[in-house]
Amino acid sequence: MIRQEELHVSTSGRGTYDLSDRIQQLVASSGIVTGLCHIFIRHTSASLMLCENADPSVMVDLESFMQRQVPDGDSMFTHTAEGPDDMSAHVRSILTQSDLNIPVTNGRCALGTWQGVYLWEHRLASHERKVTVTMTGE
Repeated sequence: MIRQEELHVSTSGRGTYDLSDRIQQLVASSGIVTGLCHIFIRHTSASLMLCENADPSVMVDLESFMQRQVPDGDSMFTHTAEGPDDMSAHVRSILTQSDLNIPVTNGRCALGTWQGVYLWEHRLASHERKVTVTMTGE
């Protein structure tokens, strides 16, 4: 069996957005008991991550790390058509992930105790993001 759904995620700017519950609901309603859940973000300035879900300071630290590695407005970037966060957002999305594969076991994503699925918005302004979720299995 294969089922595909699209999630629409409204972001309020740079930061992380927990998709775990929405993904789990899609998997549960798919009827798939054992299989694979593939999650894909359809954008080049946001990404997906599987990350710690218990301590919010992890997200703060990740953003601090990324700001140090890929600062907005860096003079080496020439692609700035949409502002100083334009190229840095593209680099951040390339350094992270545009898709995730998670096993489905007993009708749920088999996430670890402290794992969550997040959309990581790399732009400063709000955006409407699309995430395609494809579930396969039996």
